Amino acid sequence: MKKIFLSEDEIPRKWYNIAADLPQPMRPPLGPDGNPVSPDMLAPVFPMNLIEQEVSTERWIDIPDEILQILYRWRPSPLVRAYALEEALGTPAKIYYKNESVSPAGSHKPNTAVAQAWYNKQFGIEKLTTETGAGQWGSALSFSCALVGLECKVYMVRISFDQKPFRKMMMETWGGNCVASPSNETNAGRAVLAKDANTPGSLGIAISEAIEAAVTDEKGKTRYALGSVLNHVCTHQTIIGLEAKKQLEKVGIKKPDIVIGCAGGGSNFAGISFPFILDKINGADIEIIPVEPASCPTMTKGKFLYDNGDIAQMTPLLPMHTLGNTFIPEPIHAGGLRYHGMAPLVSACVEQGLASPQALHQLECFAGAILFAKTEGIIPAPETSHAIASVIREANKAKEEGKEKTILFNFSGHGLMDLVGYEKYLNGELHDYDLPQSVIDENLKALEGLPKPEAY
Repeated sequence: MKKIFLSEDEIPRKWYNIAADLPQPMRPPLGPDGNPVSPDMLAPVFPMNLIEQEVSTERWIDIPDEILQILYRWRPSPLVRAYALEEALGTPAKIYYKNESVSPAGSHKPNTAVAQAWYNKQFGIEKLTTETGAGQWGSALSFSCALVGLECKVYMVRISFDQKPFRKMMMETWGGNCVASPSNETNAGRAVLAKDANTPGSLGIAISEAIEAAVTDEKGKTRYALGSVLNHVCTHQTIIGLEAKKQLEKVGIKKPDIVIGCAGGGSNFAGISFPFILDKINGADIEIIPVEPASCPTMTKGKFLYDNGDIAQMTPLLPMHTLGNTFIPEPIHAGGLRYHGMAPLVSACVEQGLASPQALHQLECFAGAILFAKTEGIIPAPETSHAIASVIREANKAKEEGKEKTILFNFSGHGLMDLVGYEKYLNGELHDYDLPQSVIDENLKALEGLPKPEAY
């Protein structure tokens, strides 16, 4: 069977919250004074109905029917057997991918964007601000705000703003207002530009601008929405893995041997993997692999520390793998993976031995994306190409070992808005970049005076 579908009445009715099942509980986010953050402290940034999800330790969170009615526009998404890729690799492995590129915005991002927009609307909010790297999150939130009737303001990382102009057009088509970050609209943006007028920008900078724009609304009708990292975002995305479980069961597969997702902030990796990490916690033998860029190796070279999620230090201190909030990644084409930190829930899974991260170079990733496009037909997003490159590695390993493995990965988005990157790759204009340890050490110095999270 090439494509495995679920009917609409088979869609999951609850999100899965892995915070309920981690062998060791999450370390709490901290305020500037080093004390745990209370829900009230988050109220200027997020609506209370989402704050309740953020701090929840309940295993299952009901998905409101109104949200499901919107998700039905593209969900459940298909699970696809990559027969042609398997044949090209000559591997005995079975490769399945969850095709999240079928959403209107072309990626997994609307799974949480719809939910966040709906909860904010219910709370009486009129406008959302956000940041975006490659533009997939900004597109998804603009789309979602249009559906529920909210204004949307997006601060897009400068390098991606310049590289991917069609993403801005998508946002504006859905009514979003997109500006390049750092901008002159916020104190955070102006401070960065004063130091380096030609900065490529970063997600940490764009987050600062978006939060500042939200909390300075004198009417109190603006809130901030984040596309990754936070607990409630990861939880919303678990609809991916929960659907995949049902779909694999339809073809007689009780569990995959390997689950893979690219990881920048962590949301799409969390979405595909958390339901399977629950199985691993309960004794299943499953290898879980988050894949990041070698030029932004948050999990593989960064440290597990308390750090802010943004450069202006407006977010709480989060217990996460980090390269330091002042870190400005190289302007690689996988803009959605250029983030200095990692979701605390994903970081907890790595620290507790439940996930084994990999860091790959962009040339290997683009080569994998080209092979996938030539075999399966879909042009992957540069972010997604990291998962594909890892899948190819694991499929080749299965071939060398002569083992029939089942590999599941999240096809997190298509690359039809990222063709400039493909053009540069095909013209030989892209290069790999190894991040020097000295750069990491320099950025982490700023965190030396902060509290340290207790080791898991």
